[in-house]
Amino acid sequence: MHTLQRAAIGMTVFLGLAAAPVPSQLPNATVVVDVPGGHARLRVEIASDNATRLRGLMYRKQLDADSGMLFDFHNDGFRNFWMKNTVLPLDLLFIRSDGTISSIVANTTPFSENIISSEEPVRAVLEINAGRAAALGLKPGEKVHSAVFANMLQGQ
Repeated sequence: MHTLQRAAIGMTVFLGLAAAPVPSQLPNATVVVDVPGGHARLRVEIASDNATRLRGLMYRKQLDADSGMLFDFHNDGFRNFWMKNTVLPLDLLFIRSDGTISSIVANTTPFSENIISSEEPVRAVLEINAGRAAALGLKPGEKVHSAVFANMLQGQ
């Protein structure tokens, strides 16, 4: 087989994978976020191993308003993200191990290869729709309540 034919077949396979629907087989949980005047509940998928964290929300074309993905790294460290194969613009909330929001990167650029880094070591990152953090009034210092941070609220 010629190199060009192999490359064309490889590209077809790659494009086929990229276009395939992405069913969610990740665990789901509700996280509660402190917002001015109360709490907001978000239904999130939990990405807690290397494979699911690497895949993240790539190729997704829709994310409900009160949905997201919580990346749990199980320990504190500087975290780096990029949006290379991410179709949706997102807000990234970098979260310390006690559930406190360290920093927020709003309105990421889809398909960007620019590195988005935490400002300090964090345990987790929450991705939500772009603009949702501002709409909820989220700021650094607010708390995210989840089993991941062992700080769930009564009745959560």
